[in-house]
Amino acid sequence: MLMRTSSLSLTEQLVTRFTERIRNRLLAAGARLPSVRQCAAQHGVSPHTVVAAYDQLVAAGLVEARKQRGFYVRDIHVSKPHQAADQQNIAGAAIKKIAVADLPGGLSLRASTGLTGRLQARIDATALIRGMFHHNRGGLGTHWPQPGMGVFPPDWLESDFMSAAVRKVTHSKSLIEMSLKYGEPKGDSGLRNALSIKLRDLNIDVPTERIITTVGATHGLDIVSRTLLKAGDCVMVEEPGWAVEFARLDALGMRILPVPRRADGPDVEVMAQYCKAHAPKLFVSVSVFHNPTGYTLSPGSAHRVLQLANQHDFHIVEDDTYSHIAPQHATRMCALDGLQRTIYVSGFAKILAPNWRVGYIAAPADLVERMLDTKLLSTLTTPALLEKAMALCIEQGHLRRHAERIRNRLDAARTRSVKLAMQAGCTFAAEPAGLFGWVDTGVDTDVLAQHMLDDGYLLAPGALFHASRNQPSTLMRINFASTQEAGFWKAFGKQRSKL
Repeated sequence: MLMRTSSLSLTEQLVTRFTERIRNRLLAAGARLPSVRQCAAQHGVSPHTVVAAYDQLVAAGLVEARKQRGFYVRDIHVSKPHQAADQQNIAGAAIKKIAVADLPGGLSLRASTGLTGRLQARIDATALIRGMFHHNRGGLGTHWPQPGMGVFPPDWLESDFMSAAVRKVTHSKSLIEMSLKYGEPKGDSGLRNALSIKLRDLNIDVPTERIITTVGATHGLDIVSRTLLKAGDCVMVEEPGWAVEFARLDALGMRILPVPRRADGPDVEVMAQYCKAHAPKLFVSVSVFHNPTGYTLSPGSAHRVLQLANQHDFHIVEDDTYSHIAPQHATRMCALDGLQRTIYVSGFAKILAPNWRVGYIAAPADLVERMLDTKLLSTLTTPALLEKAMALCIEQGHLRRHAERIRNRLDAARTRSVKLAMQAGCTFAAEPAGLFGWVDTGVDTDVLAQHMLDDGYLLAPGALFHASRNQPSTLMRINFASTQEAGFWKAFGKQRSKL
């Protein structure tokens, strides 16, 4: 609550609070501020105080007032006014070039592609990422589990074998030798060989020479995009889907074609109509423990998608970031396709060492050299020291045993989180599985997220996982590892009751 004993007036305190959140991108461009009445009730002040605060935010260029609609956060990260206009003109021209197809379920490209508000998805995604580094307890606490985060809590990942592996590969002679020269272009051969063996457990048979290491899985996805696409190309992406992927493709100038994700896989009918109307070059998919729903692809759906790719000549990039906590027998398109039209991307940030930034690509033979060229242009090579340490963790079985412990702990946490969520009046829009839960709160989660910031919690509202945030959502993604404590759900229930 605001402090009446502070040297700052209540209006100044409210302005300061909103200003910090907007500048830290915890309130994204385009986000609607609470109504005057809601804000007054939330902070225990008069409507006059809120109006005065909002007027100051408007005067500072942080917020814009829209007649009969309310107050909205402006995009303060566009450096010059004409640049914002240019972006809108570019977006408008792009939309006009796209012939709107008649899609099932009333889908509209205009409403779904995100082209009507470029940069918006980028900032929304970075808001969640920036929250990972926001250490002020007044905003977000370092030791306070965050329900919207996409990672395991640090204490879950602690181990002795990681430091032992680093010590082993950095004894004095090796450290000097590896530090004074670049590593292998494709990545450490020992790690790539270990990965080739590991992938066989997933029925993905790929030789060492077709594996390229990357600076994390996100870098792998970026290499694929920069190799296969050019600005203006159409890319199919599952919706709801990973906000960072929407933002990354948007930043590269791609036309995003959202494909509804169902329990058994993507909506193939929508994909087929996109193929006829827009000739997409790429489809980005999370087959196993899809983010944010937790869905896993069925064999029948996988076959239909692969048939469509062959018929319409597009590639599929399969993001298997959560492979370490998933069943080995789960359906992966790369296994069925034999890495012909499919490209496999994964890494170790989620399960083992976020700051090591070790990821990799397994690619079709005819794309390996092109992707290697893209890697060399972006990072030259990747750090051999940590790649060698990672190879040791795999070869000695440490990673496998560590992943088993994480899976067992996650199963228990998921059970507790589901129980608490349901006690708090939530329902699940998808069967709980994997790291994430897709929860229906019954209220607008964009508004709820703003309220929860006051209690120090960063949420991941449902609209964040759509290519366009034009429609409010009652859904939110929760991290089962971070929502198994009653304290969060008590704060959630309190704030939810106010909406």
